[in-house]
Amino acid sequence: MISIDPKDTPVPQLHQYLVGAVAPRPIAFVSTVDEDGRPNLAPYSFFNVFSSNPATCVFSSNRRVSNGTTKDTLHNVEATGECVINMVNYDMVRQMALCSVEFPAEINEFEMSGLTPVPAELVRPARVEESPVQMECRVKQILPLGDEGGAGHLVICEILRIHLRETILDEEGRIHPQKIDLMGRMGRAFYTRASGESVYTIFQNVRADVIGFSALPASARNSTVLTGNDLGRLASLEAIPSRAAIDEAGKDEVVQAELAGKTPLEGLHRQAQLALAREELPLAAALVWLADTL
Repeated sequence: MISIDPKDTPVPQLHQYLVGAVAPRPIAFVSTVDEDGRPNLAPYSFFNVFSSNPATCVFSSNRRVSNGTTKDTLHNVEATGECVINMVNYDMVRQMALCSVEFPAEINEFEMSGLTPVPAELVRPARVEESPVQMECRVKQILPLGDEGGAGHLVICEILRIHLRETILDEEGRIHPQKIDLMGRMGRAFYTRASGESVYTIFQNVRADVIGFSALPASARNSTVLTGNDLGRLASLEAIPSRAAIDEAGKDEVVQAELAGKTPLEGLHRQAQLALAREELPLAAALVWLADTL
C-alpha cells in the first residue's frame, strides 16, 4: 500500500485523495440570502446528518485552495444565521452542477439554473421546488478549521422544518431509495446515482447473540473460495448448525458429487457460496460445517 502524510502532500492532490476515498457523499444544495436579501444557491458534498434529536445536519464551506478566500454561502450564513438544505435527485443534478459555477455575488443562481424558488415557512432563504426534500435550518454554530486554502468551516444547522414530496414515500410513509433517486458525489467529476441495482438491502441482527467470525470453522476462515462477505454472512448466525442439519445437507445429490470429487472442500464451499447467493443461510452454514469434517 501507499502511505501518505497529509502534511507533506500538496493540498490539491490531498483533496482528491480524500474526496475519492470518502465517497459517495450526499449533496447539500444550500440556499441562503445575504444581508440585503439577495439569494445564493450552491452545492456542498462535505455534508451529512449528525443527530436525530435535536435534528441536526452539518455541511462544510471550504476556503478556495487557490487563494484561501471564502465563499458567498459562508458569508451569508454568518450574516443571517439561516439556510435551506435541499437534497439533490437525478432529475435535477445537471441544474445543481450549474450552481457550482462561481458566479459573482449579485448573480441569482435560481435564475441561472432555471430552478424554482419557493418561500420557506420559518427562514428567509427560499426552498428549491424541484428538490424532493427541503430542510429549513437555523445555524447554531460555525466552526472554522483553519486559515489556509482548503480549510473547512463546519456549519452546524438545527433543522426547523422538513418538506417531503409525497411521491418519494412508500405505503408506510417511509422514504424509499428507488423513489427519491438521490445523487452522491465522488472524486473529480464523478457522481453516483443511488437507485436501481446499486441499492440493495443488508439485514443484520444488531443484537449481541451472533456467533462471530472466531466461531467459524478454521477451514472456512482459511478458504480459498469463500470471500470476506461470505464469512460475514456466516458469522451473523445466531447458532452453529445442528448435527441433524449438517447430515441432511450431506444427502443432497449435488453435495454427494462434490464429496466424491477431487477437491471436496472447495466444492462444498462453492455450494455454500451458491446457497448464500440464494439467501439460504442455514443451508450454507450446514455445508460449511460439513466441509469441516473432511
